[in-house]
Amino acid sequence: MRALFKDNVIEALVGLLVVVVAMWFVGSAYARTAAGGGTGYLLTARFPNATGVSVGTDVRTSGIKIGKVETERLDPKTFQAVVALRIAGDVRFPTDSSAAITSEGILGGSYIALSPGGDPAMLKAGDEIADTQGAQDLMGLMGQFINRSGPKAPAAAPAAP
Repeated sequence: MRALFKDNVIEALVGLLVVVVAMWFVGSAYARTAAGGGTGYLLTARFPNATGVSVGTDVRTSGIKIGKVETERLDPKTFQAVVALRIAGDVRFPTDSSAAITSEGILGGSYIALSPGGDPAMLKAGDEIADTQGAQDLMGLMGQFINRSGPKAPAAAPAAP
């Protein structure tokens, strides 16, 4: 047995290295996805339309990722989307901050943009962001533009003789 181990020591070390790297990879992937939970604090926001938002969607301020969507559910009374946002612990927002669902471009994905307000009081874990704006229906807007079915301009008054 000892002779067999001496002959295969290199193979055993390479196998051990492969197992360690695989465990690191799985742990890293778990921590960076929605499965990992993460650290920080939770805020809640209600949106009339949360199209494009799902668990794991980025939460950004000034284009910088500061959190992600933790959960989403439908409020059965108001039929609004209730979204829980996990925000990095070192980032604090005033109580009059706003949240909007925006997209990175016509073909880009959606994210939630948080805009800080000016109130000196800060949101605490579990608070709700009151000022929200839901996702815009880009396909509907493009259809209105193409079909010219948007609001009509008022007719010009006839010229006086």
